[in-house]
Amino acid sequence: MPETSSSALPRQVADAYVDALVALDPITGTYLGVRESSGLLPDFSPAGQEELAALARDTLARLDEAERRPGADSDAERRCARLLRERLTAELAVHEAGEGLCAVSNLRSPAHSVRIAFTVMATETDEDWAAVAERLRAVPAALDGYRESLRAGLDRGLKGGPRATATVVGQLTEWTGRDGGRTGWFEEFVTAGPTALRTELDAAARGATRALAELRDWMRDVYAPAVEGSPDTVGRERYARWARYFTGADFDLDEAYAYGWAEYHRLLAEMRTEAERILPGAGPWEALAHLDKHGSHVGVEEVRVWLQELMDEAIEALDGTHFELAERVRRVESRIAPPGSAAAAYYTGPSEDFSRPGRTWLPVDGETRFPVYDLVSTWYHEGVPGHHLQIAQWAHVADQLSRYQATVGGVSANLEGWALYAERLMDELGFLPDPERRLGYLDGQMMRACRVIVDIGMHLELEIPADSPFHPGERWTPELAQEFFQRHSSRSPAFVESEFTRYLSVPAQAIGYKLGERAWLRGRENARRAHGAAFDAKKWHMAALSQGPLGLDDLVDELSRL
Repeated sequence: MPETSSSALPRQVADAYVDALVALDPITGTYLGVRESSGLLPDFSPAGQEELAALARDTLARLDEAERRPGADSDAERRCARLLRERLTAELAVHEAGEGLCAVSNLRSPAHSVRIAFTVMATETDEDWAAVAERLRAVPAALDGYRESLRAGLDRGLKGGPRATATVVGQLTEWTGRDGGRTGWFEEFVTAGPTALRTELDAAARGATRALAELRDWMRDVYAPAVEGSPDTVGRERYARWARYFTGADFDLDEAYAYGWAEYHRLLAEMRTEAERILPGAGPWEALAHLDKHGSHVGVEEVRVWLQELMDEAIEALDGTHFELAERVRRVESRIAPPGSAAAAYYTGPSEDFSRPGRTWLPVDGETRFPVYDLVSTWYHEGVPGHHLQIAQWAHVADQLSRYQATVGGVSANLEGWALYAERLMDELGFLPDPERRLGYLDGQMMRACRVIVDIGMHLELEIPADSPFHPGERWTPELAQEFFQRHSSRSPAFVESEFTRYLSVPAQAIGYKLGERAWLRGRENARRAHGAAFDAKKWHMAALSQGPLGLDDLVDELSRL
């Protein structure tokens, strides 16, 4: 870790941590726009994981000293220290439990991190493409390290779920392109490279594809049989650990489960009202099925431009009225996600210098038309005023934060909670004026409420309440949870299948949307009560977005002070 002076304050300790982290995790460096990271990949082996843990322990010791220094009690230093201590403590708890040795997921794994890293690399110059080739040559060693960790997990009895394992084998097959005679993902990626580097890029891409195929074969032939019969769920102890990691809070999980049910009943009543306006006599999901066939749609050729225009329009309407946006924060790009992605849309933030803008990504997955009801509130969530405004604002005010706060210290439930709050804000401001768009928004809200119910319910094997319209009094299983979710979703069975693999393999991440939204709403309400008639929503929004990330336990407290 870079040296910090004996008089360092928390923000300096946090900045030194980021410098050391980038050296160990070049993918993080790529997201930050650090050119020296471009040709490298992390060490995903047990030894590499332990290096990250040692860095976290050393940083916490330095933070103990920094918090005793004069000036450490200022708002800026206090917030940074709260975040850094909470995040590193949660990360160490996950590491020390061996979770990194069974990281098998259709969304979050070293294999996914490696592939996505290429999508955010610069590809404008021959020098950029030379770095791509160098990183491609690093893929085999990175995937070998991941495989070493999974082997160590098997030796310790720490196993990924069978369902997630089968899904990842399928994804790796898709990425290699070997079954079906298609071009592998890496090989397709380098076709845009310069002629001068053609031979080098093609050879490196073929090597990376072979490494993917070797990992796929090992997971299919060795790992899958070894985890067969293991539970896909994790139980209360592991779930609570992951809940702290993803939310930055120690929740009463039974209270959170009850809250999910309360939101379910509230939203169901609102959905029935909107459905009646669309198709009299129909229930919510009948009305949504009607919209799938007869509602407004956007074709696959037009959808990227349509989504870009939607975000541009939101920026024009919100800037100066409900937000004050710097010019570089106003820039956001709509992109189509690469083949083989998970089913859900996602966002990647800008580089530190904004040379790479924030981007939203839509998985197409063979679809040829997209219903408007499903796109609008999703892009308010992923783009503007959701993920993009929050993450880009952190980058914009980086000189007022530590580098850690502005870049790598995000808390999932804070991020997803803001994005869900952003959807609700657009509803409050009248941006969902017709029943089609509003029912789509409520459908998305219902999905997040159902996530709280089924994610907690199935991992903890809780009882379904007596007033539930679905299997009252029974205990949740993954099969019952997926059936319930499908009944209360407009999404396709393939989407729901992908979602459930995600919930099983990334426990507690999915609850952060609704629980995070609740934290943002509580913070706003507390600030509104404190200021009375003088409460200024625009000032509050900008102060809230400029304070940097926090775990939910700390977020409500800090939002209430603004």
